[in-house]
Amino acid sequence: MELNIDLMVNSLPLLIAGAGITVEITAMSVFLGLVIGCMVGIARLCNIKPIRYIANVYVDFIRGTPLLVQIFLVYFALPGIIGSRVDPFVAAISACSINSGAYIAEIFRAGIQSIDKGQMEAGRSLGMTWAQTMRYIIMPQAFKRIIPPLGNEFIAMLKDSSLVSVIGFEELTRRGQLIIARTYASFEIWMAVALVYLVMTFAVARFTGYLERRFDTK
Repeated sequence: MELNIDLMVNSLPLLIAGAGITVEITAMSVFLGLVIGCMVGIARLCNIKPIRYIANVYVDFIRGTPLLVQIFLVYFALPGIIGSRVDPFVAAISACSINSGAYIAEIFRAGIQSIDKGQMEAGRSLGMTWAQTMRYIIMPQAFKRIIPPLGNEFIAMLKDSSLVSVIGFEELTRRGQLIIARTYASFEIWMAVALVYLVMTFAVARFTGYLERRFDTK
């Protein structure tokens, strides 16, 4: 089989445009996931049992079900409850953010628990409240330690965001499918799609390594 390099090169502009949408979805999802994950991670360590129970149920449910099913729930099932159609972009960001939030919650929980308990006791002995100690002493130390797993989560979401193509959202994978439908060149296009994903994940991995060295997270 002869590889059609010209077709791969000519398809790159459309694929790169799709890659931009993929990065946008990933960045927004992980950012919102950080907000969700930070709150849920702290809630899982809370002494108030109902809050801790709700946080545990959320994490267990999201981590125990596929992202694809969660996308279907938001895009196809949710409209039946709210009575209106959900925009594909909103559905994609919502499902990916909720999914990412559960994994980031575990990252935050592990990061917080990795800090010596004496740090909290020292902060409280200085007259700081629990929230102040968490904000000014515990979280800055924990954040340095969770940079590597956060980088891994970004890479995982970058790849998993390809699942939003099932609801017709034209990110990188969907752009590849559309080009294949027109050219019938499955191998060349999927190889080009794979290479674009590889470049993006490699760049994120290198940036994460830089941050790890910059903040001396060892």
